[in-house]
Amino acid sequence: MIRAEFYESKGLLSGFKISGHAGYAESGQDIVCAAVSSAVSLAANIITDGFHSDAQASDKGGAVVLTVKEPDEKTQAVLTMLEQQLKIILEEFPKTIKITISEV
Repeated sequence: MIRAEFYESKGLLSGFKISGHAGYAESGQDIVCAAVSSAVSLAANIITDGFHSDAQASDKGGAVVLTVKEPDEKTQAVLTMLEQQLKIILEEFPKTIKITISEV
């Protein structure tokens, strides 16, 4: 199962940690993993390279982590849309993603 943990600070989403495998198909053939990877990469690239936000992204040990130092309307919109996209994928492919929000 993919674990998508979103970080929230002062009522705003401020980052995420995505890890795991959907288990929908074998590694390299899993369309759920591919969809999640694409959405996560796009969100991270928009925030870091598109908006040039004060954010740190890393891909360590099978987990993609992004933290935004000063969340604003733009980063909030991207993170909210990522959360919504993962929920849409989860609706179509149940039991493949667990989404949580943690206060930081």
